Amino acid sequence: MAGWSFFLLRKAGVLVSTMLVSSVAIFLALHLAPGDPATTIAGGTKPNAENLTRIRAEYHLDDPLWSQYLQWLHGVLTGDMGTSMVYHTDVGTLLTERLLSTVLLVGYGGTLILVFGIGLGVLAGLRGGVTRTVVSMLTTVAMGAPTFVVAIVLIAVFATTVGWFPIYGTGSGLLDRLHHLTLPAIALSMSYVAYVATVTRGAVDEEKFSEHVETAESRGIPPALVNRRHVLRNAIAPILTVSGLSIAGLFAGTAVAEQAFGVNGIGSLLVDAAARKDLAVVQVISLFMVASFVVVNTVIDSVNALLDPRIALEGGSA
Repeated sequence: MAGWSFFLLRKAGVLVSTMLVSSVAIFLALHLAPGDPATTIAGGTKPNAENLTRIRAEYHLDDPLWSQYLQWLHGVLTGDMGTSMVYHTDVGTLLTERLLSTVLLVGYGGTLILVFGIGLGVLAGLRGGVTRTVVSMLTTVAMGAPTFVVAIVLIAVFATTVGWFPIYGTGSGLLDRLHHLTLPAIALSMSYVAYVATVTRGAVDEEKFSEHVETAESRGIPPALVNRRHVLRNAIAPILTVSGLSIAGLFAGTAVAEQAFGVNGIGSLLVDAAARKDLAVVQVISLFMVASFVVVNTVIDSVNALLDPRIALEGGSA
């Protein structure tokens, strides 16, 4: 129990420190990048000097970097995410309006990863033969296909030619939203599905030819029981880990999928805000994506530790 408690404390410490370092990196990267946000907001190549001064004062752009960072960090921690320089709206409101579309898209893509990634990997690992060859060929092609290329193919085939799915927008109501998000979810998750299937097949292979499985088979235990109790149960840890990391990685890829299909989510908002140097919006969305990845990773590690107490004990003794 002490090892488990220490494991959770250590993970919480890593989570907090990672978020703090990430916030500094994101803030500095944006503020030290070429270009003047005040000039972009003012518009034109030669904006009025008085207007520039007013904008810089309004958004504290003339303050020292450390002061700007502390103000921003304090605001984020207290729920005040700042005001968009472009939309002139509270950043929290902008995110709230678009967050549901992105969460549904990531959730849809994550479901595809779990169902098809793990399913195809287990199928290829346990059955072998032609099934293994076909799955290997499909995953090899899918893993190397960029999201925007998959999006173009899906639009050309299933939206334009066949007409099964809409090309643009997010829809209204749950079922209509899912209908609109089907193609974006496939485009977003396809490479991850292939990656998870490959790792799953490898994990199943490793367990399938292990000594304890051979012992179970020599005892005359039915193959289905051997696969369930000895192969899949012992292969679950790496499968869960790579599945969790893949789902967390979906947040970073939403920008491409949302732009391609006109989904009104935070990914497309990030692209627009970055192009227009809207620092407050870019900072918060970037931090949110980092937080999503780190939190999911922490949850997966904790689940693995619950399934295998040796992980928590090793963490406690570290």
